[in-house]
Amino acid sequence: MFTIKGKTCDWELVIGLETHIEVLSESKLFSGASADYNPTVAPNTQVSMVDVAMPGMLPVLNKYCVDQAIKFGLGINAEISRHSRFARKQYFYPDLPQGYQISQPADEPPVVGRGWVEIMGDDGNPKKIFIERAHLEQDAGKLKHDVHPTKSFADYNRTGVALLEIVTFLDTKNPENNSYISSPDEAERYLREIREIARALGVSRANMEEGSMRADVNVSVRPVGDTKFRTRTETKNMVSFKFIKNAIEYEARRQIEIYENGGTVTQDTMRYNQGEGTTSVMRSKEDALDYRYFPDPDLLPIEITDEQIERIRNTMPELPSATRTRYMHEFGLSEYDAARLTETVDISHWFDTAVNGKKENAKSIANWMISELFAHPENWDAKNEKSGIIDEMRIITPSDLAELVDMIGENTINGKQAKEIFIKMLDGESGTPREIADKFGMKQMTDTGAIQAIIDEVIAANPSQVEQYKSGKVGLLGFFVGNVMKKTGGTANPAVVNEILRKKLS
Repeated sequence: MFTIKGKTCDWELVIGLETHIEVLSESKLFSGASADYNPTVAPNTQVSMVDVAMPGMLPVLNKYCVDQAIKFGLGINAEISRHSRFARKQYFYPDLPQGYQISQPADEPPVVGRGWVEIMGDDGNPKKIFIERAHLEQDAGKLKHDVHPTKSFADYNRTGVALLEIVTFLDTKNPENNSYISSPDEAERYLREIREIARALGVSRANMEEGSMRADVNVSVRPVGDTKFRTRTETKNMVSFKFIKNAIEYEARRQIEIYENGGTVTQDTMRYNQGEGTTSVMRSKEDALDYRYFPDPDLLPIEITDEQIERIRNTMPELPSATRTRYMHEFGLSEYDAARLTETVDISHWFDTAVNGKKENAKSIANWMISELFAHPENWDAKNEKSGIIDEMRIITPSDLAELVDMIGENTINGKQAKEIFIKMLDGESGTPREIADKFGMKQMTDTGAIQAIIDEVIAANPSQVEQYKSGKVGLLGFFVGNVMKKTGGTANPAVVNEILRKKLS
C-alpha cells in the first residue's frame, strides 16, 4: 500500500536500484593514473594518455580492482564468476573521450553474480533484497557548464576510475515474489547497507557527498494484488538519501495519477529537480541492447581461480550485519543503537576498544557515544570526516570514555560530574578523567553521615514544604533533592540523597 496526499491508496511500489560505487585503488581501472579523485585537485592533472584515448594507447587491467570486486561480492553473499570479460558499451557524450565505455556486457557473467543483502522490511521483519549482478566498469569525466557564459569545460581526472555497478534483481518470471524494494524507506535501508559493507571491506569510501556513491532509481507502480509489472522510469545520478526518497515518492505519485486518469506511463529517463522536489523527463529510455556491446579486443578475458577467492575471503573483516547482531545479542543493545555504532567500521572499532571485554559497560558506552560523542563532530578528525570515514577523536579516546563510565559505576562521580569532565576533555583539558576529577575536586560525596547532616539542615530551613510533602505533595521531593545537591556543589550521590530524604520526610 502507498500513501498519496495523506491517504493510503491501493497501489504498491516496485523499486530497482543501480548503485555505482568508486573502487578504492591507487590507480585507475585501465591506466596507471592516480585514482584518488578529489574535486579540489586541479582539472586534468590526474590523466594518462589511455584515459583520454590517445591513438595507440592500450588499456591494461588493474588486477587489484578485480580483487576488490571479488571481496565486495563475498560481502553480499554473491556468486563469483570464474570467467568474465570486458566489452565496449557504445554511446557518445563529451565526458567520455573514447566514444565508448569499457564495461561488462549485460548478457554475460560479470565478476560478481547473483547475491543478496538483508535489511529490515517496513513490516519490522528481516527482508532479503536480491542483487542480480555487480560489474566493473570505468567512470566518465565531469563536464562544467558554469565556468564560462558560452563554453563548457571537461575535467577528465575522474575518467577511468574503477566503478562497481550493483544492480538489484527483479524476478520477472515470478512477479508475486516480493524480494524487491517496495518503499522509499526500504530503498534507504538497502543503500545504507551497501554503503556499510563497502566501507567495512575497504572497497570504497561510498560517500554520496563526494560522488563516490551514486544511484539510478527505477520506479514502477501496480495495483495491490496485481502480479504483472508495469512500465518503469529511471531517475539518474542521485547522490543523496533524502533526494532518493523524495524522487521515489514524487515519481510514484506521478505514475499513480497518470493511471488513475486513464493515461499510460512511458519508459523514460528522468532527472530530479532538487529545488522543487520533482522529477521531469530527460530523454526516452533505451534498452541496453541499443548500446551495441561488443567484446573489447584490447583486453583479455578475466580468469578467477578458487585459490584467489579463498585468499580474499581469508582477509575479510566482520561485516556490519554480523557486528550489529553481536552487539544486540552480546551486549543487549537496541537495533537502533547497534545500527548507529556500525555506520562505519571505524566507529565500531572505537566502540569495541572502549568496551574492551567489559560487557557490563557496553550499554553505557553506547549511550555516551550516541548522545554525547556524536553530538560533537568537530572533535573528529576533519580529513576523515570529509571523506566519510570517522577515524579517530582528536581529544577523547576509547580509554577515556571507558574510564569515565567506570567512575560512574564505582560511584566515584555522578552523571552531572561525568558530563562536566566530558566537556572539559572536549575543551582540551589534559589528563585522564580521574586526573581531571582530582584536579577540580569533582569526586562524589558518598559519606552518608555528611549527607544526612546537610539533609537535616535543608529540612529544618523549609518547614512549610515539609508539611506540604507530608500532606501528599510528593512532587516536592525534587525541591529537597535540588537544595541538597546545591549545598554539596552537586557532589552528593543522588541515589543516596533520595533514599535518606524519603525516610526522613516520611
